Amino acid sequence: MSSVPADVAAAPSALRSVWNSPLHRGATVALFLSGLGTSAAAPQITLFLVDDLHVSLATAGLYYLTSITAPVAGYFIGARSDRTGRRLGLFRLCALAGFLGWSAMALAHQVWMPFVISAVVLAFSGAAGSQLFAAVHDDLQAAGSSVGDEVVSVVRMALTAGWIVGPVAGSLLATAAGPRAMLLATGVCTLAQIVPMGFARERRGGSRAEPTAVSEAEPPAERPGRRLGRRAVLPLLTFTGLYVLVYAGEPIKYGYLTIYMHNDLHLPTAVSGAVIGIQPLIELILMPVAVVVARRIGMMRLMVFGAAFGVCANLCFALTGSAIGMFAGQIFMGGVWGVFAALGIIVAQRLLPQAVATASAVFMSSTAIASALGGLTGSLGVGLLGLPHVFFAPAVYGLVATAGIAAMSRSPHAVG
Repeated sequence: MSSVPADVAAAPSALRSVWNSPLHRGATVALFLSGLGTSAAAPQITLFLVDDLHVSLATAGLYYLTSITAPVAGYFIGARSDRTGRRLGLFRLCALAGFLGWSAMALAHQVWMPFVISAVVLAFSGAAGSQLFAAVHDDLQAAGSSVGDEVVSVVRMALTAGWIVGPVAGSLLATAAGPRAMLLATGVCTLAQIVPMGFARERRGGSRAEPTAVSEAEPPAERPGRRLGRRAVLPLLTFTGLYVLVYAGEPIKYGYLTIYMHNDLHLPTAVSGAVIGIQPLIELILMPVAVVVARRIGMMRLMVFGAAFGVCANLCFALTGSAIGMFAGQIFMGGVWGVFAALGIIVAQRLLPQAVATASAVFMSSTAIASALGGLTGSLGVGLLGLPHVFFAPAVYGLVATAGIAAMSRSPHAVG
């Protein structure tokens, strides 16, 4: 009984920490702007390619494969950050790259230009968020905060909030001013991330700020600034690979669930819109709850349930054939992301504590690989299985992820 008041008291303390710290407050606003801009462009980019650059639907679909360069760029940015400890300088450079990339996209008149811009320039812009999370981690570690997980969750919630607002704002702007104006606005949002950070200065590298954290007996490969050994990185890569399997259902869902509800279930537009909109709402509500529950049962154990929710969600889409089933599936999916959005970045950083920027970059950029995997699976699956049975594919991915995370939760690398 005595633990409940302590947990309840932790939430306001986290909010005060975010509000009182220029770094935490700035990162929260910056990530909201990042989510707002990125989610505004995501549903519109295919329409821009087809309607403005006159490419075929098949060619437009290949655009999403350009995102596979993002993990490579993110790894190099993260490694550089961990060697130098200069998180915010790299963050500003990545935000600037995003502005230049989206602005160039808005001015593109040749078919090849968006593909090259996305693969070469925008690949680096995605690393901006990971640098903010690394800077927040360093600050919390140096300060010895007792509510660090809650602070990270609050900051991460801002990114989710941006993804709630962005698609609607992007659609309205594209309708009113055209897709090029919308793409330029995305670039402005990306650059505007720099503004709330102001002249905030990070504590360079959590391990550097606390020299006692690195023992003299520690192997040289584990020290900050040194090359990471394969054994040190393997748990992070394993966890990230399992996360990719969980996330791969998202592009399948966004690509085909609306079509299924409209063409096969003949649901009214208002109902299908409510189905799509309920997931981020559930996610936002559950994120702070997930942090509290994880303190009691362990982060990875909770993620086993989160991955299993994804299996249930996709089975609802594949088998129910009703509006109630679609709502149930989206509520389950909100549970998935309420867990993984709140805890994923924390687990990734704890799996590679000597290189948190690298861990953050690898984890956050993995969504690009998941999008490519999901897009390819959906394209092949809808032809072989049709709607709604294509959703069996992400259900299988989810089963593999559930088993894998369950195994990790019982391994020496489990994160509590």
